[in-house]
Amino acid sequence: MEIFTYMEKYDYEQLVFCQDKSSGLKAIIAIHDTTLGPALGGTRMWTYKSEEEAIEDALRLAKGMTYKNAAAGLNLGGGKTVIIGDPKKDKNPEMFRAFGRYIQGLNGRYITAEDVGTTVHDMDLIHLETDFVTGISPESGSSGNPSPVTAYGVYKGMKAAAMEAYGSDSLEGKTVAIQGVGNVAYALCEFLHEEGAKLIVTDINKQSVERAVEAFNATAVDPDDIYDVDCDIYAPCALGATVNDDTINRLKAKIIAGSANNQLKSSKHGDIIHEKGIVYAPDYVINSGGVINVADELVGYNQKRAMKKVETIYDSLTRVFEISRTDNIPTYVAADRMAEERIEAKKNSRSQFLLNDHHILSRR
Repeated sequence: MEIFTYMEKYDYEQLVFCQDKSSGLKAIIAIHDTTLGPALGGTRMWTYKSEEEAIEDALRLAKGMTYKNAAAGLNLGGGKTVIIGDPKKDKNPEMFRAFGRYIQGLNGRYITAEDVGTTVHDMDLIHLETDFVTGISPESGSSGNPSPVTAYGVYKGMKAAAMEAYGSDSLEGKTVAIQGVGNVAYALCEFLHEEGAKLIVTDINKQSVERAVEAFNATAVDPDDIYDVDCDIYAPCALGATVNDDTINRLKAKIIAGSANNQLKSSKHGDIIHEKGIVYAPDYVINSGGVINVADELVGYNQKRAMKKVETIYDSLTRVFEISRTDNIPTYVAADRMAEERIEAKKNSRSQFLLNDHHILSRR
């Protein structure tokens, strides 16, 4: 892997390798873009097959955070960390404290949070060494469990998609097929049930399904059958890449809107659903409630203010649908364009400021 060639191609700013022999820390911090502000993105711990795979994952995820934060209207750039190791057996307190010292050394260019393989407790250990971390314990001024907030954002985004597809954002009487009933999806079910939506659920965890059936009078189906059910909205809330060659012609929904990351297996699947007239809510826009919520911690967490910001996911998706409709492009392309335009506008304003500053100095 020619790292600088890759970084130049996708315009990455910085790649930091962090090593601490005594604790076993091997971490990679990728900072993609800080045009809008400091890079915010979580720390993932995973058993990568190779160091190159870890680097590629960090870079890919960091770029994704640039787009997510820009589309969410946050004054934050995109970054991500991966720690190489098994989160079930390789963790120790000194590892995260050492990592916290590396973050502190970046002096605010990068702010972290929890991700796959890391926990609130791990963030608390990082917080012992730096203030550039979010998602810490509520006792330390954190926002707490992000799942209900993420779910609320998905719910508001679903309503925006319903407005685009049906001309009304009411979900009463709509049938929603929810794939995966984890923490976020269960909270989403609560919002949908309260509005009067009909729920069809599936999960590889039978207890999660039974819980949803009992609480929301949901209909349960086997995991592979979720693609074939008659529904208005398909909500992928577990694995990524579930919109793929095998499933795309089985889906009967007019809307795809859920909390899962990377819902499209490839860009061609976004093109296909656009041609089919299916309204797709791009995942990094609709599931941005969590990052919006933790971003509020940076200015002293206020739940009311954070939730008001999460509600703007409705407006962001409305804008995405407008761009898609006007330019006849898939919504995933429209979302990227919306994020890129915001970043470019900031770059242009900065360039103009520097140009004006140069003229002022040259006159002296």
